[in-house]
Amino acid sequence: MNLGKTFIKGILYENPIFIQVLGMCPTLAVTTSAVNGVGMGLATTAVLLGSNVVISLLRKFIPSKIRIPAFIVVIATFVTVVGLLMKAFVPALDKALGLFIPLIVVNCIILARAEAFASKNSIHQSAVDGIGMGLGFTLSLTVLGSVRELLGAGSIFGFSLLGASYQPALIMILPPGAFLALGLLLALYNWASSKKANQY
Repeated sequence: MNLGKTFIKGILYENPIFIQVLGMCPTLAVTTSAVNGVGMGLATTAVLLGSNVVISLLRKFIPSKIRIPAFIVVIATFVTVVGLLMKAFVPALDKALGLFIPLIVVNCIILARAEAFASKNSIHQSAVDGIGMGLGFTLSLTVLGSVRELLGAGSIFGFSLLGASYQPALIMILPPGAFLALGLLLALYNWASSKKANQY
């Protein structure tokens, strides 16, 4: 399998949020700002990369009857490492993301990649798949967080863009705003994808 295609599919053609609509719990909950989106995305990417590599390494030794519990143990190990590193080096971000860092263990994106890809492919293919899917997830969260932060506070990454006279739409940083912003971005992504498909 072509490594370039494996990498790109996680960002464009099999994007976890805009195509597969997976991992909606952290997507809707933590994207009140662009920084939170980047932080959650990179934490998930690190877990995806580590768990994909280890599961690919062990795929011939894990009995099929216990593969799901074995995958969860591997994933939980990496989530614990990432959580401890975040507490040590970025405590403010760790506090902002809160419970959603430990919940990466049950994020369906990670378990889906372990089952559908890492358990069937080589180490380097699994690593590239983990990075591609993780970056696709990170980019999606960042875009969603940026839209919500811009409309809800007039800023992106904490930098004011719309000036002091801007009247923020506070609904955008509340839970209903997450659904509205995600729905609009899904529609836009699907519209752009269908237009591109019609050109070929």
